[in-house]
Amino acid sequence: MDQATTPISRIFADMPKSVEFGKLRKRLLRQVETALNTYHMHEVRGRWLVALSGGKDSYGLLALLLELQMRGVIEQDILVCNLDQGQPHFPKDVLPNYLNDLGVAHRIEYRDTYSIVTDKVPEGNTYCALCSRLRRGHLYRIAREEGCSALLLGHHRDDMLETFLLNMFFGGKMATMPPKLVNDEGDLAVLRPLALCEESDLQKFADGMQFPIIPCDLCGSQDGLQRQMMKQMLADMEKKSPGRKDRMFAALQNVNASHLLDADLFDFGQINPQ
Repeated sequence: MDQATTPISRIFADMPKSVEFGKLRKRLLRQVETALNTYHMHEVRGRWLVALSGGKDSYGLLALLLELQMRGVIEQDILVCNLDQGQPHFPKDVLPNYLNDLGVAHRIEYRDTYSIVTDKVPEGNTYCALCSRLRRGHLYRIAREEGCSALLLGHHRDDMLETFLLNMFFGGKMATMPPKLVNDEGDLAVLRPLALCEESDLQKFADGMQFPIIPCDLCGSQDGLQRQMMKQMLADMEKKSPGRKDRMFAALQNVNASHLLDADLFDFGQINPQ
């Protein structure tokens, strides 16, 4: 394929030419490459399935992965998948047209999980947990059908911080979204290459790239979500003490098991005076 017609040249054809946007693009590329190396994502060989929801994060993930693939940083084949979950007013032509224009290999799958979620979840409760489980199950199935070794998701640093707080305040455990894991069946990896990227940077990137964003009419339409509470808490802390989120994220990468209280994680029996 001629350089002028590659997917990456089409994605970035109309990007801003400013120095500021150039620095943003380089920063995001560097952070993704660092995550790929730090968490050994390259070791998952074969074909990668990239989940594209139509939101800013998954669009950004796809663009950055394609550029790194073009540069030879990523050797794996990439297949893009959108799961149309049957939400009302979902514009079915946006993503197929976008991906066809780019010339990117993709699969559009229709599964009406919207009706299941709205039927099973009591009025007033949040949809996210059930919606996520149903979506993940279909994506695993599609990955297997397409011969993929990994599912790539667009979760970023802020998602991981929010999940950490959710687990601590509401789940009674210290855990977050890992950048790399293997599913329960042991046949697929789940990778999060945006693990080191800030949401604000991804928003600026999406604005500059003018991605055709599709809003979520399911969980995104609900007020008072616990995750929104955590997002606001982090924003308030960052406003009062700039750099707080950086230090919190650094803490997730600097765990001292002997200074926590989990006897299954650390053998306290080995600590005795001589």
